[in-house]
Amino acid sequence: MLSEVEAKELLSFLTLDTRPDVKGQATEYILGLSGNRDGCRYLQTKPDFLKALVTLTTDPSIAIVKDCYHSLINLSADETMHQPLIKDSDFLPMLFKNLLDPEFMFTDRICTILTNLSRHVKTCKEVFKAMQEQEIGLAQIVDIFCTEGYNKQASLHYLGPLLSNLTQLPETRHFILDKERCVVQRLLPYTQYQASTIRRGGVIGTLRNCCFDHAHHEWLLSDAVDILPFLLLPLAGPEELSDEENEGLPVDLQYLPEDKQREEDPDIRKMLIETMILLTATKVGRQILKAKNVYAIMREFHNWEKEVHVATACEKLIQVLIGDEPEPGMENLLEVEIPEDVEVKLKDMDAKEQEQLEKDQEDLLNPDKSQQCAGIVRMM
Repeated sequence: MLSEVEAKELLSFLTLDTRPDVKGQATEYILGLSGNRDGCRYLQTKPDFLKALVTLTTDPSIAIVKDCYHSLINLSADETMHQPLIKDSDFLPMLFKNLLDPEFMFTDRICTILTNLSRHVKTCKEVFKAMQEQEIGLAQIVDIFCTEGYNKQASLHYLGPLLSNLTQLPETRHFILDKERCVVQRLLPYTQYQASTIRRGGVIGTLRNCCFDHAHHEWLLSDAVDILPFLLLPLAGPEELSDEENEGLPVDLQYLPEDKQREEDPDIRKMLIETMILLTATKVGRQILKAKNVYAIMREFHNWEKEVHVATACEKLIQVLIGDEPEPGMENLLEVEIPEDVEVKLKDMDAKEQEQLEKDQEDLLNPDKSQQCAGIVRMM
């Protein structure tokens, strides 16, 4: 890494007044540092460099601004950089100010940074607090997300994962589940948004997190929202079902065409199943999913699914759908108190099951195939 003398000299080039060619070389060097763990650790000890990057996002050179945003994306992908970044009092306000600008050309980079920063609850709270301080409401974020062409220079797909991350917080879930706002109904169509896996997955993650609030299950499954077809249709295939099975399904799932395709992303398939598993945690949810013949779709899905971790989630849902009702007092599975010793055993079993699943997947994969971490984004 740089000596103190070299670091001081490099920092002197990271100013708005520096000659563009020199400044460009300096920002390219920082971008290179931000692309690896050692470089991130080094920059973590240099808050002046972080402040300089934020300042240079206002530079007149598009190339320099682009380098700065790409560096900030890389840094925000490293959890150890979250606190150093948000300690800069100008950082989050700058991001939110530009996020709302319909003509700002780097809004997608801002969405990515905010998504990276909000992955963990602690910094998610900081992001949410900054939104409130900037008088930016969740309604504005949802409006921007749902407005096609809001920003002609940005897709805004990463607002989906940002919303998903924000639903870690009860305040966000309360807003989305407000029956008077119809936010859930606005988000549901994006479960089948073919133009972007990022947007589609972000919305499904948002719905899954909201289903932890079991008090809303009956409303979500009612005609007022009718969430079930939006969760089930992406998992349905072209298999021919009997007339009796078709008639028991929601209308949108009946007599699907021979060219019907399932959701292509395994992580999204798993989230869809997990959302339905959460809905079966309440008695009313189990009754509705059984009455809507969800089992028939999941039976065919299980026969088709090749990914071990997705198939395992599917098996858990099927077990609930074909199993007996819990004994009295245990109807709401999200409220059942588990003895501490049993909880420890269950966690140990889950850990072993996950370890076995990962081993099974590793055996199936090409050993030379590179793997990427989920939930973070880096730029090189």
